[in-house]
Amino acid sequence: MKTTDKKGSAKLQGFWKLLKDANPPKWILFFAIFLSILETAAGLIVPLFTASLVDQLAASALEISLIIMLAAAFIIQTIAAGFSFYFMNYIGENIVASLRRKLWDHVVHLPIPFFDKHQSGETMSRITQDTNIVKNLITQHLITFFTGLISIIGSIIILFMIDWRMTLIMIIAVPIAIIVIMPLGQKIYKVSLSTQDEMAGFSGNLGRVLSDIRLVKAYHAEDTEKSKGYQSIHHLFSFGLKEARIQAVVSPFMTFIMMLVLVVLIGYGGVRVASGALSAGSLVAIIIYMFQIVVPFTQMASFFTAFQKAIGATERLQDILGLEIECSKQAKKVENPTQDIILQDLSFGYKEDHILKKINLHIPAGKMTAFVGPSGSGKTTLFALLERFYKPQSGQVILGDTLIEEYNLHSWREQIGYVSQESPLMSGTIRENIAYGIKEEVTDGDIKRAAALAHAAEFIDRLPDGYDTEVGERGMKLSGGQRQRIAIARAIIRDPKILLLDEATSNLDSSSEQLVQMALKNLMKNRTTLVIAHRLSTIVDADQIVVLEGGAVTGTGTHHELLSSHKLYEKLANKQLNYEAMQ
Repeated sequence: MKTTDKKGSAKLQGFWKLLKDANPPKWILFFAIFLSILETAAGLIVPLFTASLVDQLAASALEISLIIMLAAAFIIQTIAAGFSFYFMNYIGENIVASLRRKLWDHVVHLPIPFFDKHQSGETMSRITQDTNIVKNLITQHLITFFTGLISIIGSIIILFMIDWRMTLIMIIAVPIAIIVIMPLGQKIYKVSLSTQDEMAGFSGNLGRVLSDIRLVKAYHAEDTEKSKGYQSIHHLFSFGLKEARIQAVVSPFMTFIMMLVLVVLIGYGGVRVASGALSAGSLVAIIIYMFQIVVPFTQMASFFTAFQKAIGATERLQDILGLEIECSKQAKKVENPTQDIILQDLSFGYKEDHILKKINLHIPAGKMTAFVGPSGSGKTTLFALLERFYKPQSGQVILGDTLIEEYNLHSWREQIGYVSQESPLMSGTIRENIAYGIKEEVTDGDIKRAAALAHAAEFIDRLPDGYDTEVGERGMKLSGGQRQRIAIARAIIRDPKILLLDEATSNLDSSSEQLVQMALKNLMKNRTTLVIAHRLSTIVDADQIVVLEGGAVTGTGTHHELLSSHKLYEKLANKQLNYEAMQ
């Protein structure tokens, strides 16, 4: 029991800390609270004026001043409620915007292993839907809870002054309602947590299917994906029904309590009015005050439901915010990237099995080093370690005489230009894709110069909108060769000192390959270039060729040296180069 209490307390503290860190505008919050108090105070005065009005009408002695005061109370209540509602919505939107900024800033700096484990749609759901749950609590329930509390306390005090016996009748109903509502609140919390997890999974599945819709259609997998989607939708439906069943108990129960109290009050109050112990106006006031107690109390039940949901949502948000980001602002900048790169006993595996096994290698600065080997030998993984997407399980990567982990991560990646065989583009224009990720101002001349060196200018100029042409999602409006050349232009404009080329021409036809190869030659000049080669004909002139097999280096040398000393390389060369010579 104590452990449960501690967990509940920790969740509550985490929730309030998250709201506090959002730093809402305090003067607006205080003003909204003041207006809500003013609204409630005006509401508490109305029944007293109504009681006097009823008594005066019964005595046929109506005073105009009473009607004016009653109208003024209504006007004050209405205006205060309107402004209070707006300001609380402003605070709610402000808190959620701050939360989303904080989450977005954190998510984009999370390391690659996080994204390997979590679908993008799931993370999107956390940032959008979970924060929306928090917003709903603040904008729709927090102010009603606060004003409801004041209304209940104020109404009870005034009721005791009017008739303490009838007040006790109402108060007895409160603990009975609490006994029923509190356990149901815990059930709603658990259902809400499961719903949010399922919604995140459903969003993740949606994102996966929609981003790869061409693959789905090409392999006639619509029915398979529909089945998976239906399963998630059914689970969400089931969780919705569970919550509805709980609400089906809470709402009628609260209505039953309210009607029971109302019947008892009218019956007992009617007897007291008939006996002359209570005026008709006082009975009307008591009934109005009963509604000012029961209605806020019902709203409080909704508040606790929303509060439990918000606690569950913030628990998930805190899980993300608690993850370690990959920033290293305190580290030093790379002053001289044109130094040799040394790999010492480098080992890495995504799970238990090692993909790279004690790699020892010297990569000379300003030269071209090519990597060849069977699929799965660790070539792309080695590039991922050089980009610091992952941390080696053992061993180290050294630039000159400094471990690359000692460098500021942003500064290190600034030195690297990466062109892969897929060359993904972002949705947007060609201009935006070439200048992607560059913080300083880029001129049209810089963009066109990079496009010309990448042999991309010729096809860009033929497009109706030129550099303002939209490339579509992941660049699907362009051909593979066009995407490659834009990716090369993006690398050229960054002027990287270290260049990583991951089978950059493997999926191209011969004419596109020729253009891309010319672009790559422009890009590789005076740079430390590492190339993963699919076609050996593209790397026969490399200064150094490294053969990787099963995650280990089995040979290093020039094309001619390996041809005479390495059996696998000789086999690959004879097969590929002889075949290409026959073409």
